[in-house]
Parts: sequence; structure tokens; C-alpha cells
Amino acid sequence: MIHTLSELAARLGKGQRLLGLDVGSKTVGLAVADPGLVVASPIGTLKRTKFTQDARELGKTIRDYGIGGLVVGLPLNMDGSEGPRVESVRAFAKNLLERADLLGWEAEIAFWDERLSTSAVERFMIGEADMTRKRRDEVVDKMAAAYILQGALDMLANQRRREAEGADGDDDGDDDDGPGGWTDRTDR
Repeated sequence: MIHTLSELAARLGKGQRLLGLDVGSKTVGLAVADPGLVVASPIGTLKRTKFTQDARELGKTIRDYGIGGLVVGLPLNMDGSEGPRVESVRAFAKNLLERADLLGWEAEIAFWDERLSTSAVERFMIGEADMTRKRRDEVVDKMAAAYILQGALDMLANQRRREAEGADGDDDGDDDDGPGGWTDRTDR
């Protein structure tokens, strides 16, 4: 089922984690949240083959890490519109929902706006980590998945903090999270 990020987090059982996915045409970057939903860690890259095999591999990861929900990066255009890449990611998510038999689990999914995630990770790897091109190519997808998932975890932490304070934390009287960040719409 497709949820808002808040709904997905509320559905998690005790100790269940979130799995972040950076879905590309050739690979799927994977990152996992700690059980406290505070820190995202990159765990690997799934080389895409046939959907059936990809879903089985993903199912193994879901079982191995005690996953309760998927945070799927949505590659929106810079103006917020949806292009062919978004359609492809949505189709991948829809296929996951329809193939619980392959996953061994009824998928619970939330989308997250991933604009600029890969370029931010690449800038870091070049500037801060001084990685070679070969090494960057080996890790960029799983690092982008961690970047996507960490953004979602940070939004959830901000939401929990606002709820604990009894206010939304900004001065405009609404409960938004500001520019960028999360895609909390399921009607697209």
C-alpha cells in the first residue's frame, strides 16, 4: 500500500526498520534505518535484471533487516513536475505492491522527493572524500539511497519534535515541512 511518510512510520511494528531505495534503470541503491529511525546506513546495490529476480532479492533484504516499510526516492524534475523517470519508479513500486508473493511481504511504501540526491552525494564523494571515479561508481547508488532515507528520517524526527512541543515549529501557522524534502501525496 502507498502511504504518506507519516502514515508509514505509524504502521511500523516495534523494532521494524525502513529501507530506502534509489531506483535506477540499471541498479537499485539500498539503505537501512536503525530501529530507532534516526540514522540511515547504505547497505548495498542491487543490479537490476528481471523484475521477478529483483523482487526476490529485495524480499531477502526485507527479511534479513526486519523491514517494515520502504521509502522510495521519487526523481521529480526541478520544477516539481513528473517525467519518465518518475513514471518508471512508480511502476516499479506498483509492481512491488502486486507481487507480495515474490517479496514474501505485503509492501508498505512511501515516496520521498529525491531531487539532487545523486548530485549531492557525488559532490561529497569528489570534494570531501576525494574518491576515485571507479570507487564513486561502486558506491553512489547506495549512498544516494542513504541520503534519500536520511532526509525522510530527519522529517520524521522534526515531526516528532513538533508533536512533543505541541506546535509545528514555524511561524506561519501551518504544519508544513518547508521547501524540498518529502512527497506526502499519494494521489499522483
